[in-house]
Amino acid sequence: MSPLALRSSTRQTAVSPPALRSGPSYWVASFEAMLRFEFGKARQWGLMMLVIETMTGAGMALIYGFFYPHITAERALYITTGAPALALIPIGFVMLPGSIGADKLAGTFDYLWSLPSPRSAQATASFLLYALLALPGTALALLVAMWRYGAHLAPSPLLVPAAVLCALMAISVGYGLALAVPNPLVMNLIANALMFVVLLFSPIVFPASQLPGWLDWVQRVLPFYNMAVVVRAGLTSGVVSNVATSFLVLVAWAVAGFATTAWVVGRRR
Repeated sequence: MSPLALRSSTRQTAVSPPALRSGPSYWVASFEAMLRFEFGKARQWGLMMLVIETMTGAGMALIYGFFYPHITAERALYITTGAPALALIPIGFVMLPGSIGADKLAGTFDYLWSLPSPRSAQATASFLLYALLALPGTALALLVAMWRYGAHLAPSPLLVPAAVLCALMAISVGYGLALAVPNPLVMNLIANALMFVVLLFSPIVFPASQLPGWLDWVQRVLPFYNMAVVVRAGLTSGVVSNVATSFLVLVAWAVAGFATTAWVVGRRR
C-alpha cells in the first residue's frame, strides 16, 4: 500500500464515529442485558422470596382466623379477600428495599450504575422482575385462604387491573424509598415500621368502620387499605364502596413512587 493510501486509511479510521450509546435500540439492548442480570441474580433467592410472600399472605390470613371465637361468613370473606393484599405488601415495601440495601452494602448497586447503560433500563428491569415475583405468591395466598375459610367469591374482570396496579404501586413506592434513603439500615427501620402499621392498624382483613374516625381517615390516605379495597372489589360484588377513589389513591402513590425513582436516577452521579 502506498504512503498516500495508508494515510488516507488511517484518517478514515480515526474519524469513524463510535458506536452510538443512545436511542431506543440502545435502551432496549441495555434493558435486555439488565433483565438477564436481574433474573440470573434472582435464581439464588427468587424461590425463597416466593415462599415467604405466600407464607406472609396465607399465614396471616390463617392467624387472623384464630383471633375470632367464631368465623362468620362476613369475616371469612374479609380475611380471604385481604390475603392477596397481605402478600403483595411485603415484597414491595420490605423485600425489594432489603435487596437494594444488600446490593448497596456489597457494592453491586454502584457497580451497576457505573455501567455504560441507561439507569432507567436497570430500574425497569428490577420493576419487571419484582412484578413477576409478586403476582404468583398473591394468587397462592388467595387459594390457601379460600381453602381455609370456604368463602364464596365472585371474581370479575376488575381483578386484573386491581392486582396489577397494586403490584406496580407497591414496587414503585418501595423502589423509590430504597433509592431516596441512602442508608440501608435506616431503610430497614422504615420497612419494619411500615409492616407494624400494616399488620396492626390497617383495615385489610376487617371493615374500616371498626377503627376510630381519625384512624379511618388516615388509612384511607395510605395505600394499604386501598389495596384491599380494589382487590376485594375484583373478588366480590357489593361488599365495598368508593372503589374509584381507592383506584385514584393507588395511582397517586404509584406516580409518586415512579417520580421519586426518576428523580433519584437522574440526580445521582
